[in-house]
Amino acid sequence: MQENRRRRSVWRPVALAAIGGAVLVAMGAGVWATLSATAANVTPEQVTTGTLKLTMAAQGAGFDQVIANMAPGDTVNRYVDLTNGGTLDAQALTLQVGATGAPALITDGASTKALRVSVSTCVGGTWNTATGACTGGTKTSLLAATPLSGLSSAVTIAPGAFAAGQVQKLQVSVQLPDQNETTVNGVLPTATIQGLSANLTYTFSETQRAATTTNS
Repeated sequence: MQENRRRRSVWRPVALAAIGGAVLVAMGAGVWATLSATAANVTPEQVTTGTLKLTMAAQGAGFDQVIANMAPGDTVNRYVDLTNGGTLDAQALTLQVGATGAPALITDGASTKALRVSVSTCVGGTWNTATGACTGGTKTSLLAATPLSGLSSAVTIAPGAFAAGQVQKLQVSVQLPDQNETTVNGVLPTATIQGLSANLTYTFSETQRAATTTNS
């Protein structure tokens, strides 16, 4: 009797372990047997991004030709076409003019002698680069005459939309204000705008249209 009890005591942990293992196996089999399902589009959804491009083309002399021998009161017009050549609409066209050279032609003070730049556009027509007329359209001012020092950082000249493919036909005018000087016996005044030069670099910029949310 005692021997049988000993045998049962020895086998009891083994039996319990076997039963526990069987239960775990059954539970594991139940988990792996859980149903699942998926769905996917057969044709991949294609996503493309747009482009934002601004190009400038000279009409007539453009900015590459030297403006020589300006006298007080003179205005010289140059013509350029700005094209939003990307696929995205743009907005907020700006202009910045980098100027180097004689400070008297760049920085305007009480004497108001500095060179000034103004910008107009020909809406719905074309500039006649020989006469300055906006043929078949309407001349619209985008920037009043502004000293070069006031254009050292970008200023907005057209705050509205600039559609993809649209062309801005610009007249960019450089003016030397009326002013008086007297040259004595061939000697120029100490403070003078005569015999000076400045180099101008025009930078036009645009930004992308406002971001949108589309439902379809």
